[in-house]
Amino acid sequence: MTTPHTPPPYVPGHGLLAGRTAVVTAAAGAGIGGATARRLLEEGARVVLSDAHARRLKESEAELAREFGADRVAALPCDVTDEAQVGALLDLAAERHGRLDIVVNNAGLGGTADLVDMADEQWDKVLDVTLNGTFRCTRAALRRMKAAGTGGVVVNNASVVGWRAQRGQAHYAAAKAGVMALTRCAALEAAAYGVRVNAVSPSLAMHPHLVKVTTPELLEELTSREAFGRHAEPWEVANVIVFLASGYSSYLTGEVLSVSSQHP
Repeated sequence: MTTPHTPPPYVPGHGLLAGRTAVVTAAAGAGIGGATARRLLEEGARVVLSDAHARRLKESEAELAREFGADRVAALPCDVTDEAQVGALLDLAAERHGRLDIVVNNAGLGGTADLVDMADEQWDKVLDVTLNGTFRCTRAALRRMKAAGTGGVVVNNASVVGWRAQRGQAHYAAAKAGVMALTRCAALEAAAYGVRVNAVSPSLAMHPHLVKVTTPELLEELTSREAFGRHAEPWEVANVIVFLASGYSSYLTGEVLSVSSQHP
């Protein structure tokens, strides 16, 4: 039995995505993207990983290929601010596995700066990766899924910061609120050709990179807001992404699911 302050046991795979092909952006490393790639594989999917960091991506690909088989894992570096790279990534999934069923848009960029001190370059970079990158990937996915005529699923990674205010996060909050609105609008359009578009909205999912770029004081404050008195494990967010990608959510589209207690 677990207490509220202890993560629950890891949930084994149940073959929910057997035969599906998925693409995950920003999937190299120990965060939500990496956890999602692993969970998709555990549920039977074939996965194409991408990340802007080629070395980390190669290491992640090798690790997952050893564990799940090289025939089920592929990787391609991708900068989501580059439309040509986004297109090449999604085309790889179809070329390698014959179809594209699931796209998980996890790429995002944060930072901390008060608005009065924020340079245009800081604002533009966060918006271009986090919002515009999600737009580019969603657009490319919907074009391909519409042409294929076999349906599909897009899952975007938003944030509770898109709902609530946090000092120093105006650029990130604006981008994530934009991801939520993009998700809702895209879902209405995509429903006509059998594609679902949803998003997850995590609060605090701990991973090594977050520890490096966030002060202990802020992490303690953010943790204190959590209903369970602890941060989420990245795989706990990935579980919700798997749900949205699976047939268990077949009538759910245009929704932003809060993976926390912090929905306003």
